[in-house]
Order: sequence, then structure tokens, then C-alpha cells
Amino acid sequence: MTRILGALLALCLMALPALAQQTTSEAAVRQVWQLLDYVGVDYGGAVAGGKVVSETEYTEMREFAANALRQAQNLPDSSARQRLVEAVAGLRDAVERHADSTEVAKLARQAGELLLAAYPVPVAPKALPDLQRGAALYQAQCAGCHGTSGGGDGPLAARLDPKPVAFTDRERAGSRSVLALYQIVTQGVAGTAMPDFASLPEADRWALAFYTGTLSHDTAMRERGAALWKSSQAARTQFGDLAAVTTLTEGTAATALGADDARDVTAYLRAHPEAVSAGKPAGLALARSQLQRSVEAARAGDMSAATQLGLSAYLDGFEPIEPTLSARNKPLMAQVEARMLAYRAALAAGDVGKAAAVAQQLDAVFAQVEAELGAGAADASTTFLGALTILLREGVEALLVIVGMLAFLRKAQRPDVVRHVHAGWIAALAAGGATWAVATYVVGISGASREVTEGLSSLFAALVLLGVGLWMHQKSSAGRWQAYLKDKLSSAMSRRSAWALFALAFVAVYREVFETVLFYSALAAEGNGGALLAGLVTGVAILGVIAWVLLRTSSRMPIGKFFSISSILVAALAVVLAGKGVAALQEAGWVSVSPIALPRVEVLGMFPTAQTMAAQAIVLAIALAGFWLNTTGGRRVRAPSGV
Repeated sequence: MTRILGALLALCLMALPALAQQTTSEAAVRQVWQLLDYVGVDYGGAVAGGKVVSETEYTEMREFAANALRQAQNLPDSSARQRLVEAVAGLRDAVERHADSTEVAKLARQAGELLLAAYPVPVAPKALPDLQRGAALYQAQCAGCHGTSGGGDGPLAARLDPKPVAFTDRERAGSRSVLALYQIVTQGVAGTAMPDFASLPEADRWALAFYTGTLSHDTAMRERGAALWKSSQAARTQFGDLAAVTTLTEGTAATALGADDARDVTAYLRAHPEAVSAGKPAGLALARSQLQRSVEAARAGDMSAATQLGLSAYLDGFEPIEPTLSARNKPLMAQVEARMLAYRAALAAGDVGKAAAVAQQLDAVFAQVEAELGAGAADASTTFLGALTILLREGVEALLVIVGMLAFLRKAQRPDVVRHVHAGWIAALAAGGATWAVATYVVGISGASREVTEGLSSLFAALVLLGVGLWMHQKSSAGRWQAYLKDKLSSAMSRRSAWALFALAFVAVYREVFETVLFYSALAAEGNGGALLAGLVTGVAILGVIAWVLLRTSSRMPIGKFFSISSILVAALAVVLAGKGVAALQEAGWVSVSPIALPRVEVLGMFPTAQTMAAQAIVLAIALAGFWLNTTGGRRVRAPSGV
């Protein structure tokens, strides 16, 4: 049993390096990008006409180029890494031979593009930046050195070496992107007085970067840019989304638009980033658009782009309206999910014809979704039933876990540990309330974030529940549960164990609260607030009755039978959560999809893919093997007196 529980703990711990590696890789990619950008922008101040004009700055450029090459070589293995390393090496060589600043800027830009293509990382804010907030932050944090208008002439500037950057310098500004400014704000600049502001919220850092990016432009430029944005298709194509606004420099955009137009459009969009999203498709329109682009990419042979666009069709287009559709027509929502998974599976298999056929089916299903959502707001009875069923559906699983822990602690005569369980589920409810507030008033929760949160929390809970179930079954099978409770449990239930119960209670409840918050937010948008509240209150009352019945039943049950039944129930929940966890990670694009001909039974965590069924089979096999070992071991150690 110790080995089995140790293996389960190892499985939990194995996920941590992967997550840490992902975070580390993203930070490393951003660091390389910042080094490349810094060389591309500032090299002109070190070398002119093939000669070094500032020995200090040239030394810095050489150091940054060499560091960029070393860090690029240490990035995670990728099919595109060698090409990236060669590009960065070419940049370093250009710096060493005193190449012209135009050539160095071009090489740095090309290397940066290869970097982001090989190692995609978020390059734009999750929500539109607040430039008023950025202006206030600039005056509070930056004006002392860089000056109130960005001229590099703040009251502290005279004491600094090197001098603060003048953001009004048109030559530098033309080569600097908003993303570069964001990186500098986040990480600072080594060897200068520029500190990092990583402690600021991400939204504030983006706001500060966007505002700083406007300081080299004037009102006339922005007005001309606004007119160009309305009239020029080339400008709208060049700056197709917020990521383009953050990553493109004036110099890059000038290739397609000309220097003056690129400057003016950049000036307008940095001051009014909301313009790029105005009139863009959202919801089903975005899902259909991205799906069509995905099919076109697949037919062109670009399967990587096709996969990303297919994932975007679900996460960016459909997933935000999923809670509303689920509250109205859950079977229709399941159809969309199943076909989206089938589409991505066809892409993964390289079957373009099948992918196109599934995409056509999806478009027909999207038409049904459109009709369902366009039928007007739900009536009061529909809202009431939706609120009630959602709460019961999401709450029963968490309730079974919490009640099982409370009943176990009662049997163990450990009322002092009960408070940790109560603290866990209460904290989860509070965290759910905070989630609702953040999702409603601060930032939106992306589709990927939602699915990943659900998936990882489900898998964590499944592993913990499996361990608990095997342990409980061992005590019931060995026939020594009474002696165990009297002699060992009090000392065995350490403070660490109590906090483990807190963590399990928190995770089990929060994953359900997280889902419920999103569904209730969708229902609230439909109106009928009274019916929604009535459904919530009724659902809470029913869950309370279920909890009371389960606690009363467990208190009257012989302890050996309680342990035996509870162990089976807990193991079954682990199997269900394993399936749901893998399915959520599939929808987020973290796990591949291989459809199989089996029914979809969501309440049991059964989804018709090889990966979800394999995860459930593994958990079930571990549970059955553990139960068998417990039973055979119990026969050998059972006392002759039949304790």
C-alpha cells in the first residue's frame, strides 16, 4: 500500500516539472526576444559608418548579442531551433564586424520573428490596455528619470549614467515595439538605472507600455492615422489584431505602408488599440471564421496553422458562449464539443478530406446553435430549472467528497480535524466569489484558462481520491479497523494530514464552483434574476438535505462496512474525475484527441476518445489491483477471533 500511495504522489509531482518548464521556457523566450530587440534598436548609437562611436555602448551590444546566442542555444529542443540559432549567430557576427545599423536592425527583427514562430508566447494583453491608467503610472513611476513628456530630461536624469532613454526620440521610436517596452517594464535593463516593475499587475505593465509608446507621436499624426485606418485596407491587413499592434514597429510596417503612413497608423493604434477589435467577429461568427481559415490552411499543407486555428475556433469563438448554450440545450453543446474534437483528430491524422467534412458538419451544428441562442431570452421557468440543475450537477460530486471526509473523521473520533475540511470548502466558496468578481469586473477568463483549470484540478482530485480510497479499503479489508482507530489514528492524523484534507476539500469544491460561476454568469445575462435566485436557493436546500441524509446514514453504519462502501465510492469518483480532467485538457489543446466508437456519458466522465478512456482505465486498474491486494492481505492478517 505504501508503494501504491508513493506512486500516486510521484504522479502528482511529475506534473510540476512540466509546468515549471513551461513557465521557465516562456521567460527564457521573452529574455532572448528582449536582447534581440535591444540590439536592433540601440546598435545605431554604438556604431556609425562602420566605426565605433561609443565604446561603452558597443561593448554592451557585443555582450547582448553573445548572450542572445547562448540563451537561444539553451532553449528547449525544437525543429526550428537550429534555424533560430543560425539567425542569432548571424546577428552576433554582424555586430562583431561593425555592420551598418540598418543591417543589424533587419537581422535582429528576422531573428525575433523566428523566435516567436518557434516558441509561441503571449505577445499581447489579455484585455484592452487602459491608457489613462498608463499615463498615471508613467507620471508616478517614470517621469522622475524620463521627464513628464518622455524627453529623457527628468529631475534625476543628470545623475544617471547611462542617461535615461528619450521616448520622444523619433529615430529610436521608429524601431521600438510596444512589446519591447512591455519587456523593459517587466524585466528592467541590466547595467542601467532602469529597474523592473514585475510587481505591477500585468494589465498595468501593458498600460504603461502602450502609453510610453505614444510619447513620440503628436495629435496630427494620430488624426492622419485615424483617417488612414478607415480608408486603407493595407493598414487594416498589416495591423490585423492586437498582437500586431504590440509587435510591429514603424520600420517594419513601413515596408508595406510607406514610412509616413506607417508612423501615422502606429500613432493612432497605440493611442486607440480598441480600433483593431472594432467590427471583428466574435462568438459563433469568430468560430466559423477561424474554422474556415483552418480548413484552408490544412488544404494548403500547413497543418500546424490549421491546428492552431481549429483550437482558436473552439476556445476563442465557441467556448465563451458555451455556458449559455449549456444552460439552454446541453445535448447541442455536447454535439459541438464532440465534432470539434473529431475535427482536431482528423487534422492530427493528416486527413484533410475528413477534416473538411467534419468542418461542414460543424457549420450546420453552428446554425442550430445560432437559432437556439437567437430565440430570445429564456423564460423564468427555464432559468429556474437551469439554475437548479446546474447547481445539483456541479454540486453533488463535491458534496460526496466533503461528506465522505466528514463522516470518516467522525468515525475516527477526530473532531479537531473537521475544521480543516470546513475551512477548505468555505475557502473554495470564497475563491469562487473572487473568481466571479474578477471575471465580471476585472478581466475575462479565457477558454483555455478555464479548461486547463478544470482539467488539472480534476486530475489532482482524482489522484488524491484514489489514494484515499485504497487506504480506506485497506482498513476495511484487513479486519483491524477498530484497533487502528483506537491505537494509531490519533497519532497518524498529523498536522500535515489535516492540511492535506483542507487542500482536497478546497480543490474538490473549487473546481465545481468555478464551473458553476461561469454558468450562472451566462444565466444572469438572460435576465429573470428572481428565477435564478430561486433556483440557487432550491439547489442549496436540496444539497443540504442530501448531505444530512448521507451523514445520518454513515453515522449508523458499522465502521467496517462504512470503510468498504466509502472506498468504492471514492475510487469511482476518481475514475470519473480522471475522464473529465483529460477531456478538459483535450479541449484546451494540451492533450491529443483520438476518437473511438463509444457513447458519451458525461456524468460518468466517459468521453469517446482513446485518451480519456485510457486515463479512466489506468485509474480503475490501479483501484482494482489495490483492492485485490488489500483483500488478499487482509485474509492473511485477520485475527483468528474474527475481530
